[in-house]
Amino acid sequence: MKKDISRFLLLALCSLLFFSSCSLPRIHILKDPLTPQEHLNLGVTYEKQGDFENAIREYKLAAPKIPQGYLFLGNVYFQQGDLDQAEEFYKQALVKEPENADALNNLAWVYYTKRENLDEAEELAVRATKLNPAKKGIYLDTLEKIRDLKRQKL
Repeated sequence: MKKDISRFLLLALCSLLFFSSCSLPRIHILKDPLTPQEHLNLGVTYEKQGDFENAIREYKLAAPKIPQGYLFLGNVYFQQGDLDQAEEFYKQALVKEPENADALNNLAWVYYTKRENLDEAEELAVRATKLNPAKKGIYLDTLEKIRDLKRQKL
């Protein structure tokens, strides 16, 4: 009987020591469960829903691995009217992918919208038309608007 009580007390003491030294269980995520492409896709979904804050978060998670994320960040900031941020992200996209015709065209459009750097904007739009003939019509529209604005300023 004394042995049983001793075992019980020892077990109780060990349990008390063990559980008192532990905090509540926590879940630690050591690796992001989503791939960069999944973050990019999720960002697109958020952007389509008008949830720009979450779109930006997802694009920022994707961008270091998928440079298109920088282009998409620029697009979101442009939609929000933050032309300076849009410009910065289009430039980052071009650092990663200098031949990205969409980033060239969109940066040209930012300059057109801001009414600045129009010579550079024209060069960017010209490069875009040469790089992606499939979207030549879109890029030529940008180029024509830039040239019209330049003529008006003269």
